[in-house]
Amino acid sequence: MDGADLSAYLTPDGPGVSRLDLLVSGAHCAACIARIEGELAGAPGVVSARLNLSTGRLSVGLRQDGDPRRVLRMLERIGYPASPYDPGSAREAQDREGRELAMALAVAGFGAGNAMIFSVPVWAGLFGQELGPATRTFMQWASAGIGAPCAVFAGMVFFRSAWNSLRSGRANMDVPISIGVILTLLVSFQETLLMGRDTYFDAAVTLLFLLLIGRWLDHALRRRARSAAADLLALQAPSAVILGPDGGERRTPLRLVRPGDRLRVRPGERIPVDGVLESGRTELDLAILTGETTPLSAGPGDACRAGALNLSGLITLRADAASEDSTLARIARLVESGAQSRSTYVQLADRAAAVYVPVVHTAAALTFLVAWMMGLPVREAVLRAATLLIVTCPCALGLAVPAVQVAAASRLFRRGVLVKSGAGLERLAEADHVAFDKTGVLTEGRPRLLNADPSDIARAGPLARASSHPLARALAEAAGDGPVAEGAVEVAGQGVEARTPVGVMRLGRAAFVGAPLSGDQTELWFRDADGALFRFAFADALRPQAPDLALALSRKGLTASILSGDVEAPTRRVAARLGMTDWRSGLTPQGKVEVLDALTARGRRVLMVGDGLNDVAALSHAHAAMAPGTALDASQSAADLVYPADRPERIGEAIDVARSARRRALENFAFAALYNLVAGPAAMLGLINPFVAALAMSGSSLVVTLNALRLLKGSEP
Repeated sequence: MDGADLSAYLTPDGPGVSRLDLLVSGAHCAACIARIEGELAGAPGVVSARLNLSTGRLSVGLRQDGDPRRVLRMLERIGYPASPYDPGSAREAQDREGRELAMALAVAGFGAGNAMIFSVPVWAGLFGQELGPATRTFMQWASAGIGAPCAVFAGMVFFRSAWNSLRSGRANMDVPISIGVILTLLVSFQETLLMGRDTYFDAAVTLLFLLLIGRWLDHALRRRARSAAADLLALQAPSAVILGPDGGERRTPLRLVRPGDRLRVRPGERIPVDGVLESGRTELDLAILTGETTPLSAGPGDACRAGALNLSGLITLRADAASEDSTLARIARLVESGAQSRSTYVQLADRAAAVYVPVVHTAAALTFLVAWMMGLPVREAVLRAATLLIVTCPCALGLAVPAVQVAAASRLFRRGVLVKSGAGLERLAEADHVAFDKTGVLTEGRPRLLNADPSDIARAGPLARASSHPLARALAEAAGDGPVAEGAVEVAGQGVEARTPVGVMRLGRAAFVGAPLSGDQTELWFRDADGALFRFAFADALRPQAPDLALALSRKGLTASILSGDVEAPTRRVAARLGMTDWRSGLTPQGKVEVLDALTARGRRVLMVGDGLNDVAALSHAHAAMAPGTALDASQSAADLVYPADRPERIGEAIDVARSARRRALENFAFAALYNLVAGPAAMLGLINPFVAALAMSGSSLVVTLNALRLLKGSEP
């Protein structure tokens, strides 16, 4: 693709800098990220490079002298081919990778099971009845006919990765795996042709089957992580009504809206893009943006953010951002940049893998040379090298963490907690500070009428039933069933009124009713037809378990704070009731991210608990994240764990399980290291063959799995 083609994919990203978004293939681990970002960091004209492993999206910042074609050539040279990023193409490539892994896993499972049918009779000769040479050879060819093709097909996932790695002048984890499988198949075919005793077709395909399980689970976790940003953008209106110079209306796709366009938004519709209200008055429901239930009054000159719901008035606004630069789109980009998982244990496994590859290659080569120089046949020397590659296959290391995560997730599932991210479970164990959103997490998330005289409620009930305002609905709920005021008219951004033979009744804001503001509580005023005034105060009720949760977290050694988009007074009251001295109010989504970044800069590892759209970016940027089951889909997608909304105490229980899982994972790491220290020398000395090596490798995996299952012994609800 030439430079002219690529220029269409460059977008402004600051003074003198453009952003090039690419879809990268072949990246599977943190080592791949370090390789790609490190290689591009020193390239001419490149100011930044950031790869999101979950989406495969590489964002490259280029100065005016930067050449997009050079970036593509560099990625091709190091073994990570790329193309301009297109969401549809990205989803297609990711789905194709998932189908390929699933097919390879199915074929490997079929081959392992069926090759065993013919291998077991040959193995049985080791323990008693000896098979004749002709029968043994027939069994070996039958095992080869099933195991070898299945191993070649299933192994292509690793073979292609290894080949691309070697072409770029480096060796990744798939290189020794590929060499071990190929050598084992070659030696097995030689044994079969020479009517030898031992073949290992079943061992080769079984090894691939176990490795593919881990690879497929990794893909499934990353696919789930990709859905958070998609869920966010799905909340945008698909189209917008644009006003022409003559006042005529035309509906157009959202992507065609440009800054300066005048837009018409009717009651019940969402604000399509960020803009400034030019005419009309309304109340905006910002629940998906701020998580707060109290609508915001808006009039000419006020800013309107994409995603807000227009409740009551016909308004005209002037767009000041395109759809890709709207509030929702910016939050989606924050989510995408924060979704990258680089947990401590994953980094530890990656570092071990980086040491494993050169050490095992060198050890295998030395094993072959020493055995051959000592006078052993080439076949035996090759067999020892292949055995070393198989027995030291890092399956136990690869299962050390996933097995623990599965067991921990099963235990938490019995408690109603859904674990969505294994790496998030690791990070949860490391958390030392908890940041709570207020509304819907610590409180119930809906306004409730405080103590009021039943007769006053009944008097205001007919007018409350005629309004769609959330506070009026809460008042109507308290009043119960009854008549609706006739001729009631909703006044956008103010309240509702109805004329009676006696006079005008009004329910709404203090200024609309003609009453003085009486404090910092959320309130509605009602003026009866005879002029009498009645005040109704509302509050978002604290969840009954919230005080116990705050106390439990303190006993576990965690500090806590409240990060709320609500106004100061209700936030301060909730913090006081929970004994929290650290609280912030009136925070935007970006503001919450900035607070988390500041805490992280001070060395804190923050668990974020939130449920609203304004929490999604913070959930993605936090060290670990949890959301209640009543949260928005986007919030649940961005969270690592989802807990029952009416059982916030499960947050503390999840932390306990995560800390236990961390201990089990460290024990598994220690065993995996000890296993390789014993098994490696045994293979080099010829004390074990590939069959025993495959059994030992599988046995080590079984040990770490059984250790992980100890987590299931937790108490039942």
